[in-house]
Amino acid sequence: MENVESRLIEVTKADNDFLTEIAQHLVRAGGKRYRPLLAQVAGELGPDSAGGGPIEAGVAVELVHIGSLYHDDVIDEAETRRGSPSVNANWDNTAAILGGDYLLAKASEVAAPLGEEAVTLIARTYAALCEGQVLELQLEGNSDHGPDEYFRVIGGKTASLIRTAARLGALTAGATRDEIDAISEWAWEVGIVFQMADDVLDLVASEEFIGKPAGSDLKEGTYTLPVLYAIAGDAGNEVRALLANGAPADPDVISRIIELTAGGGHIDRVIAEASERLRVAEKAAARLPESSLRSILRALETYLMDRVHAARG
Repeated sequence: MENVESRLIEVTKADNDFLTEIAQHLVRAGGKRYRPLLAQVAGELGPDSAGGGPIEAGVAVELVHIGSLYHDDVIDEAETRRGSPSVNANWDNTAAILGGDYLLAKASEVAAPLGEEAVTLIARTYAALCEGQVLELQLEGNSDHGPDEYFRVIGGKTASLIRTAARLGALTAGATRDEIDAISEWAWEVGIVFQMADDVLDLVASEEFIGKPAGSDLKEGTYTLPVLYAIAGDAGNEVRALLANGAPADPDVISRIIELTAGGGHIDRVIAEASERLRVAEKAAARLPESSLRSILRALETYLMDRVHAARG
């Protein structure tokens, strides 16, 4: 992971110092680095795990992830990211868009030496991410959609990139096709859980814990799975009334929606569904060769839910 950090700094250095500062703004802010970590874990499946392929795969995927965050923050008019000012807030939207474009271009450059399949996978993944983002934009402030649309959004925006991290890590290390497919299926389920957990955290965690104010998704007009369940639940009429004027800006309204969502058991329902998806992921992992890798995968699964439990106290 030290190599990942150094490579992220190395490849985001532009000829223009201002562009370098913009491109490295979120890189230097840190982050969980879950995707490059997963690429290296998946690389343990292949005989070339000690080579640089899984590291480069993780760097490419992380660059796509960070570049997409620059664009997301422009769309959402976000002021903070990872506990720091967002690029658009620190400079302006133009700088954020150009910085995001630069990072996405560098992702393709990093992926190119990994082979045609790797470049194609990165491109397809970013296309899926864009589709998820567009669908989320279409649904913004709309309380009439349900879980199916929600899962289409997070599949494109989140799970596709996590799956690609695992798939590229295994691919570049020389894993077999069966192993690549199994770790990809595992990563898809874990990627869905990753976003479900983040959406729960947005409702229950403090700003210090997640680096942004609680209820940020609601304020942006994004109604995640727990809120969608609340809309369809016993307190649905009140929730709909609170959302009648679109995305709520009043902190008291946001707090009330969170209270109704938690009080109705909808957060617990999402946590239970996430746990069930992890059991599906474990079945995919069981198709991998018996090794210490399985315990590592279980630890990565546990990490996601442990964050939720820690935030809830």
